[in-house]
Amino acid sequence: MDVAAPTRVSLPPLLVDELGALLGDRVSTAAADLDQHSHGESYHAAHAPDVVVWPESTDEVAAVVRACAAARVPVVPFGAGTSLEGHVAALHGGVTLDLTRMNRIVEVRDGDLDATVQAGVTRKQLNAHLEPRGLFFAVDPGADATLGGMASTRASGTNAVRYGTMRENVLRLTVVLADGRVITTGTRARKSAAGYDLTRLFVGSEGTLGVITELTVRLFGVPEAISAAVCAFPDVRSAVSAVMEAIQLGVPVARIELLDDVQIAACNAFSDLTLAVAPTLFFEFHGTTRGVAEDAETVQQICAGYGGTAFEWATRAEERSRLWTARHNAYYAGRALRPGGQGIATDVCVPISRLADCILETKEDLVGCPVPVALVGHVGDGNFHLTFVVDPDSAEEHAAVARLHDRLVRRALEMDGTCTGEHGIGSGKLDYLEAEHGAGVDVMRRIKAALDPDGILNPGKVLRP
Repeated sequence: MDVAAPTRVSLPPLLVDELGALLGDRVSTAAADLDQHSHGESYHAAHAPDVVVWPESTDEVAAVVRACAAARVPVVPFGAGTSLEGHVAALHGGVTLDLTRMNRIVEVRDGDLDATVQAGVTRKQLNAHLEPRGLFFAVDPGADATLGGMASTRASGTNAVRYGTMRENVLRLTVVLADGRVITTGTRARKSAAGYDLTRLFVGSEGTLGVITELTVRLFGVPEAISAAVCAFPDVRSAVSAVMEAIQLGVPVARIELLDDVQIAACNAFSDLTLAVAPTLFFEFHGTTRGVAEDAETVQQICAGYGGTAFEWATRAEERSRLWTARHNAYYAGRALRPGGQGIATDVCVPISRLADCILETKEDLVGCPVPVALVGHVGDGNFHLTFVVDPDSAEEHAAVARLHDRLVRRALEMDGTCTGEHGIGSGKLDYLEAEHGAGVDVMRRIKAALDPDGILNPGKVLRP
């Protein structure tokens, strides 16, 4: 599940001086800064860059990339560092571009329901700015990630079943190419038939085709009414069957999350909840007061038909916040099942009609697993996650988890699904990308070679060198 030790590129001695001339004191070779930028939230091995820089504008990013291109030195974009597949590790050394100081909200256009922001703006920062306007940005991966990072990994999250992923919510990008050129992809128009869709080419490219420095995103009006609910089920199949019926009936649920009994127990302990320890669905409904009440009543009836019990409402903002905070902390709650353990998180996504089979076969596979493992999923769109908690020093446990992980991904691919619904490929799922796309990977290599012929942009990610 990890990559072999990569070869580091030799950094020309004068490059640090050149970067210093461009950015002043916003350049660092301090050990603490290099270590901080050597890894994200994932279990993958850390690889430190040779230097970290903090640009504050697209022009500064372009200047840094031009300097690195001339020296053929790797460039690794870095946002909040919350990715889970080794995206930000500097596998070959080089320069890490920390974009967090590019955190300016450029413009919000209430009438058009869109906003233009620099890549280092986080989703919570944007939503705090939008709240007085009665607007919000809908993509919610849980972590307070930067929007540039979310676009780079094609993030989604709990709201995707209603509002879509970053693929649907990014209208336009400003991108620095591997040679330092700056391009703008797309317009603010809601549709276009003009040429290749470059915006969606860069969304999900994980920093391997260009560095996203600015993006224009869709906004939505805050709903008149919001209501959340939890419902426990006798087994996983019953819970997933209820989800499938609600989706097939067209009930406009904003969020549908599944937590298995292990994850519920972990969340109870970590977030001080008292939920029944059983497979559980978390729902959220958005709309008018009357519409939300009708949708929630429909879903409650569906759940009851599948043995759902203890249907509990959370209508006050603080109650909903507590519930969804617990859901967003599920990864950390899972890790807390084994103090000192290392979390190995992965995800797959399958067609909704195969979701119950995929989850149940996976749960059967996990019987006898030597480490704690919790399941949580955005089941409204067929995506679910596992978190294994291993002894970081146990080669046996790592090998056992690697075998289980391989069977999980192969199962999803056999069901016409994908090896990752939202974590991305990074350096951890290179082989599975090839298994999923076959000859299509060669087309991806040709695109990479055309845009980054020297391979300096986040090398070792998405495509095996």
